[in-house]
Amino acid sequence: MFRDISQLRTSVSRSICPENFDGQPGGAARASEGTGAHAGRDLGVGWKISPSVEIAPGETFVLGHVDSPGRITHIWLTTARENWRSLVLRAHWDGDDEPAVETPVGDFFASGWCRFAQVSSQVVASNPHGGFNSYWPMPFHRSARLTLENLSEDKAVVYYQIDYEVGDDVPGEGAAYLHAQFRRSNPLPELTTHPILDVTGRGHYAGTYMAWGVNSPGWWGEGEVKFYLDDDGEFPTIASTGTEDYFGGAWNFDVPGQGYTEFSTPFLGMPQVLRPDGLYASQQRFGLYRWHLPDPITFRTALRVDIQALGWKSGHRYLPLRDDISSLAVFYLDASSTTRPQLPDLDGLAV
Repeated sequence: MFRDISQLRTSVSRSICPENFDGQPGGAARASEGTGAHAGRDLGVGWKISPSVEIAPGETFVLGHVDSPGRITHIWLTTARENWRSLVLRAHWDGDDEPAVETPVGDFFASGWCRFAQVSSQVVASNPHGGFNSYWPMPFHRSARLTLENLSEDKAVVYYQIDYEVGDDVPGEGAAYLHAQFRRSNPLPELTTHPILDVTGRGHYAGTYMAWGVNSPGWWGEGEVKFYLDDDGEFPTIASTGTEDYFGGAWNFDVPGQGYTEFSTPFLGMPQVLRPDGLYASQQRFGLYRWHLPDPITFRTALRVDIQALGWKSGHRYLPLRDDISSLAVFYLDASSTTRPQLPDLDGLAV
């Protein structure tokens, strides 16, 4: 997915951060006001005067706005972990009023439980202690606008940097738009599947992140992930053999003698296992991802994705579960916006 680093390019690099809100050439490190102004009062302009922003309760803050063709190549962001489910990240492409990306910020960076876990994948890295990085390519043909909405009743302090490139050859012929959609079933209704995505158009499915909270004892991941392509009706074209199989593990992620075992690889992983503490954290919780970078799931007219939640009951029979399941679907589409689910409110996002 990454171009040969040795090849010379005609594009030019730009970067937006609180020290250069519009990404202009020569515009960085010139702030005279900002969250670091008091600390830098003896040093003056050029000495870390505006390293972060404060987002008021209920405010939607514009992280960055680019008014030319380009491609976002990297986003770094950090904020207090209690904000990971109350800050909503949105991305609008080419002047579209509707966002292509709409998700709690933590889930976008594979960190849905407001607790840190190391994520070391090719397109998402979460590093100590809450350093969020995205390398998802985000091309746009005319413009881009990224925002953060603060749903909480408290001020949020956010540090961030958006790296991008512009030029005559950017974004390139055939470049599709990045989309990310969040869904939560809490709890999953009885005898139903959790919907991950339902979209029309041409594109390819690029990845899944799930924050899975178990509401019953026993194994929880016997269910299959199913992809219904184009004209598929009742039955899908692609089905996994189980939840842990889809995420690249096997046999319940259970290494004998150590139980559930975390792992993080370039394309898939289960980086987070939150175990009961014997008091208020009474349920097991898991964070899992699979990025379809070498194996994108392509569709021509439509794609629907869902997952079963199954355990076991007596007589070696499947037990449909009613777990707390959140998912983030990442995909590329030939349209700058599409139908999307209603995002839960603050209480509906709470963990």
